[in-house]
Amino acid sequence: MSKLIRDGKVAVIVSPGFGAGWSTWNREYPDMDTNAELAQCILEGGDRHAVAARLFPEAYTGGLNKAEVEWLPEGTQYSIDEYDGAESIQTSDGTSWKTA
Repeated sequence: MSKLIRDGKVAVIVSPGFGAGWSTWNREYPDMDTNAELAQCILEGGDRHAVAARLFPEAYTGGLNKAEVEWLPEGTQYSIDEYDGAESIQTSDGTSWKTA
């Protein structure tokens, strides 16, 4: 899947509110947190549920209600942590992390 990149930064979708996570509750889609089409939809205020249903038909979309886009410098290694549905991005230079 393609990533949305602007000014050397990658759009990463996270759901910071308590209740349900977006990417952490849908591990069967490992790249859904950097999907360019969904990130653009969120930024533009489009119908994120319609886009997600088409792209990720089996995904739980409860966490998508509060999802927002955060920007990481391209090449940053990161992980998305979740506590009680609230997601946050952690960065590291470790080897088992995702790369923006």
